Formats: sequence, structure tokens, C-alpha cells
Amino acid sequence: MSNYIETEQVSFQDFRKQVLDDYRLGRISREASYLTRKEVLTGKAKFGIVGDGKELPQLAMAKVFREGDWRSGYYRDQTFAMAVGVLSVDAFFAQLYADTDVEREPASAGRQMPCHFATRSLNEDGSWKDLTQIKNISSDISPTAGQMPRLLGLALASNVYKEVKFQGSEKFSHNGQEVAFGTIGDASTAEGHFWETINAACALQVPMIMSIWDDGYGISVPTHNQRAKEDLAEILAGFQRKEGDKQGCEVIQVRAWDYPMLLEAYARAEQLAREESMPVILHIIEVTQPQGHSTSGSHERYKDEERMNFETEFDCLNKFREWILNYSIQIDGEEQTLSSVEELDEIEKEAKVFVREQQKKAWAEYRASIDHIQNQVLPLVKQFENQPEVAALLEKFSALVTVGKKDIFALVRKVLWATREQNTSERQNLVQVYERISEKEADNYSSHLYSESEWKAVNIPEIKPVFSEDSQILDGRVVIRNNFDKIFEKYPETLIFGEDTGSIGDVNQGLEGMQEKYGETRIADTGIREATILGQGVGLAMRGLRPIAEIQYLDYVLYCLQGMSDDLATLQYRTKGGQKAPVIVRTRGHRLEGVWHSGSPMAGILNLVRGMMVLVPRNLTQAAG
Repeated sequence: MSNYIETEQVSFQDFRKQVLDDYRLGRISREASYLTRKEVLTGKAKFGIVGDGKELPQLAMAKVFREGDWRSGYYRDQTFAMAVGVLSVDAFFAQLYADTDVEREPASAGRQMPCHFATRSLNEDGSWKDLTQIKNISSDISPTAGQMPRLLGLALASNVYKEVKFQGSEKFSHNGQEVAFGTIGDASTAEGHFWETINAACALQVPMIMSIWDDGYGISVPTHNQRAKEDLAEILAGFQRKEGDKQGCEVIQVRAWDYPMLLEAYARAEQLAREESMPVILHIIEVTQPQGHSTSGSHERYKDEERMNFETEFDCLNKFREWILNYSIQIDGEEQTLSSVEELDEIEKEAKVFVREQQKKAWAEYRASIDHIQNQVLPLVKQFENQPEVAALLEKFSALVTVGKKDIFALVRKVLWATREQNTSERQNLVQVYERISEKEADNYSSHLYSESEWKAVNIPEIKPVFSEDSQILDGRVVIRNNFDKIFEKYPETLIFGEDTGSIGDVNQGLEGMQEKYGETRIADTGIREATILGQGVGLAMRGLRPIAEIQYLDYVLYCLQGMSDDLATLQYRTKGGQKAPVIVRTRGHRLEGVWHSGSPMAGILNLVRGMMVLVPRNLTQAAG
């Protein structure tokens, strides 16, 4: 996609091409949304959630999204992903079918629902790619405000890279010029994560563009049941930076169907975020949702006739078509128009054909992988068809309309059980094939809960402390402090932040003097905002830094446990090793000073953050490492 262009800077023909290319891609995305519903309702996929109705603002947003930038969004942004070139239509359908081939479905290798996108930040060996050459999408999660804390860290990294340099840092930033883009549905702005992130972004003045898709509903719940005022921009006005202010954000409200104003709004947002390093919130209003929330229901159940008529009249693509047909300009005394009814009709027809072709391609490739497994095992199973129990299983299997991997594995397991007392070469062959394909499917579905690269934590050799008769007896905090000093000296990409972490050197003085020595960027104080302290760490780590996010006491980890469990702990798994966030979450506790300084959440933490390493040092020498 080209960047935002003004008509006086290009020829009319170039402008016309841009407009029609946008219309074409918008229609392709819409047809993909329509076809998704059909594929689910005909049984080819289990569930679909798509971004229809949001095509036009996402096309505008894509024009100011550059190499090196990052997106942290939610599951409605397929048009944006297509526009910036990180999503093909066949890959969109591959994810719908949960295709486990990472080449065909690079976002999650079939591990996520539709419209959960990600780019691959890592090479196959787990090393970093040059992220300045990629239009980066941090892996989406389904909790619909869970992307917000991570967004803060992705944006803050640009500010950090303006000051911090280390060997290889050029792969992560061009002197901090990158912008982090966030998206959220208006209903999820009722979540605390949203407000905590906006507040922190305004305090830290990070280059962030936050788009709110406001369609007036959270599934069936209308706006007036969700927030204090229906006009979200009115609530956000208190954050708006006024002349002379050093903190705050810009708030821009624009209609989802107004193409010229969307282009202008996003161009203005980019200028403020990229050049002035400030957060910008775009409140996109009058968004429609042509098919309702998802394939699981219909919006006719909760929208009245007036709203349904509005959905049709103000559908962004319908309004875009209307604008194209009405647009004219005088050039050298001659009237120039953008398109004709016939040309737009042809674009729509071509879009429908193209999407269907790509869907068929994705389905055929997905089915071929299943057929390959079936062709390996079915001839071996049929060797036992003269046995009544196996014959019954085969008859039931052959009656299936669509065969999935689960059906094949269930058949083999049942046949192996039915023939358990037989010690024949035929059965042994079946066992061997079953074990081989099981190993492959284990990789497809169960790999990368933890890092599988050479840099994984368990590969670091243990160096035990050595004591002598001359060894000093030191206060534990001094051991910790001296260790941190060496870490910050050796690794300039390392930074730490949290409540009271900076100026006083943490509440136990384990960071005494570190801020004075290494600066406020690397040793930083934060507000009391555990969810975004964790998110700050996740975003910074995804951009190549080595953050230590400090939660003052273990019991307060509960504030950020959602992010640890849903986002950080699952990142490598849900991208099948495509992204990583090497964050250290540092905390303390077990003081037994009442209920909330006792370390009581430990049992829950152990179970809820599988995907993270949980370390409980026995003493402060071990804690130093």
C-alpha cells in the first residue's frame, strides 16, 4: 500500500488508481467475510468472526503503517492485514480451517480462531529477523482488551531506542521512529485495561495511534449500557493535550464511511505520533456490522428496524461506492470522474470470483494434508475388515460426510484396541504408522509451549557460588544490587521498571543507586498499574529489548495475571515459535504481613502461567543467579 497521498501531489490517474485499488480490496475483504459465514454454516469450519463493516477505516489506517511499525489489535482487522501485505486471502481461509501448515497459515499454524493475525518475527532457529524491514503485527488474543497493555510497551520501545543502543539494535528500530497502532471495539473500552493503557500512554508520551471501532454494540449490548456517556470522545476529552501541556493525547473523531476524512484523520494522527511522539486516539463512529457479531448468531435478534436500515444505508463500502460515483473534478477545462457503475460492478464481480478461488485453494490444500494421513492408515486398517468389530468401525467411518484428523485417529485407536491380542506384522505396521503420524501431529498441536531454540532458558549453564574463608557476609540486598549493577553494565538492552523501582532503588534497596548510574530510561518508576507494567515488558521484549517488569509484591501479580496467562505465557505457542517476548517479571513476598503480603497466589500462578518459567530462589545468592 502507498502512504497517504494528497491529490495535488499526484496525477489524477494515480489518484484514481489508488481509490479503485482501495475499493477492490475492500470488496475482496467483504466477500471473504460473507464466504466465512457460509463455510461455517455448511460445516467446513467451526466458528467465524470477521471484520466486515470496518473495511474503509482500515484501508486508511494501512496507508500510514510503515516498515518497522507495530500493530496490537483485536479480531476485526482482516482488511488492514490484507492492505499492509501480511495476509493473503488463501491464508485467511487456511486459518478458518485451522490448517496446521505454517507456510499456509503463518499467523498461528492453525492454533487460533479466524482473524487472529501475527507476523513472524523469528527465523526458524529462533533468532530475530530484521524487524525494521517488516510491517509487524503482534499476535492477537481473543480477550478483547488484552492487547492494550502490550500496545503500551510496543510504543514505549520507540522512545527507548532513541536513547539506548546496543550491538544489533539496528534490527529493531530506526532511531525510534516507529509507531505502535492499536485497535479495539468500542464495547471493550469499558475494560480497565483500556483506561490504564491510555492513562500510561498519556503520561509517558509514546508514539501510539489507537483506533476504536464504534458500532454501537458489544454483541447485543447497546452503548448506553456500557459506559457513562454514549459519546466516547466526550469521556476521552479529559486526556486531550491542550496548548502548553507536556502530557496527554490527541482525540480525533471521524465517521467510518467518510473516505476523504478518514485519510485526513490518519495522516494527521501519523504526523503527531511519529513526529511529536504522542498518543493519538481515533474514535471511528457510525461503524456497521453487516452480519452481526459472529457466525454464532444474527443481529436481527437485538437490532430494531431503524438500526438495520442504518446498517444498510451507512455501510462503509456502499457509501464509498456512492462517493466514487459522485466524485468529479475539472482538469484543464474537462470534467474527470473516478469510475462508472459498470466498472464498479465489474470490480465487485471479480472480487467475488477471486475470493471463491482462494477459498477453494485453501480448502484443497487443507484437505490434501488430511487425505495424506487417511491414505497412509486406511489400507492398513482394511487388512482387519474381516473381523466384525473392525468392519463395523469401517462402516461408520465411511458414512462420515467430512473426515477430519480426529476421525482418522479415533478409527486407528479403536482398531488397535479391537486387535490388542493379535501379534501380527499387519498390526505392527499399523502401530508404527500411527506412532509416526502421532509424532508429526504432536508437533502440529503441542510444540513451542516454551522456547525450543538454542537460547531457551534451560540451556543456560548453572554456575554455583564459590565461597572461601575470606568471603564477606553481606546484606542480601547488596548481593542483589551488585548483581543488577553487573547486568546493566554488561547488557545495555536490559532495563527495569516498576513502582518505586527508580529513584529510591526499590522498596528493599535492591536497585540502590542504579538510576543515578544508568539513567531514568533504563531504571524507571511507574504508577501503580500492574497490568500495564507487565504489558510494558511484553511490548518492549517483542521489540528486542530485555525488560524486567517489577511487581512490588507477589500478591499484586493478580492485577496482571490475565496478561501473564493469556498473552505472555501463550505467545510462543500461539505463533508456533514465530514470536517471543523474553520478559522477566520480578516480584517479592512471603512477608506474612497479613493476607495481602503472604504470597498466597503462588499455587494459582504455577498453574495459570504455563509457558513461563516460575523461579522461587531459596536465598538471595540464588536470586542473583
